[in-house]
Amino acid sequence: MRKHVLIVLALGALIAVSAVGIATAAGGEAPVTVKVGNLELTANGGFSPKALSKTKQTPISLKASGEVKEADGSHPPAIREVVLEADKAGQVHLKGIPTCTSGKLQATDTAAALKACKPALIGEGKTTAQVAFAEQKPFNVPSKLLVFSGGEKGGKAIMYIHAYFSNPINGALVTTVTITKHKHGRFGTLAVAKVPQLAGGSGSITSFSLEIKKNVGGKNPISSTCQDGKLKVHVLGKFEDGTKAATEIIRACTPKG
Repeated sequence: MRKHVLIVLALGALIAVSAVGIATAAGGEAPVTVKVGNLELTANGGFSPKALSKTKQTPISLKASGEVKEADGSHPPAIREVVLEADKAGQVHLKGIPTCTSGKLQATDTAAALKACKPALIGEGKTTAQVAFAEQKPFNVPSKLLVFSGGEKGGKAIMYIHAYFSNPINGALVTTVTITKHKHGRFGTLAVAKVPQLAGGSGSITSFSLEIKKNVGGKNPISSTCQDGKLKVHVLGKFEDGTKAATEIIRACTPKG
């Protein structure tokens, strides 16, 4: 088990919410790579536009990407959960956007997921998983990522991240992201992304890139203000082998009005 450390973590998600939180905090800076023992993590992200009203919520699109690998080329541990505290300047708005359910996405390939829930699509991207079965050389399997709105109810907003891996493994990976209000100093939103096991626990997500749309049928899933020229996010990642990694990321925005 690796020692608990502070690192820059732009994973998870696969992880829509990861994408939401990290991209909200990122301002298009160059990727950052952090080494923790043999583990190497690279994070990057951005949002648009960067010039935001000081007082009025402004719709934004979000981009995030991440990569994890072992320096010696061995199979990395799987990330299982991302816990994210996002700046209170940002907001998630899913009311009025068509919704999807986890049940409609389970055991579906990409085409079937889109057929079932396309009106609820709020983001897209791609990911790669590395699978390491016993006594076999690890192999990489790519997938498209789809982010769907699960709607808002009882003070919670839900997003689902769908990936379908095939050849030589087959199966859908549906990550549930639960978003709630969270008053904690600078932070105002808490998002928890639960990442299921892949390939019976033999698979690990090694890279992803993702964008949350600014406009979905006239609705705006994500918005933010910029009150003091910066946005902050705190991220905690939990890995299969017991590794825990957390950091706060601060990025610049341009206040106007």
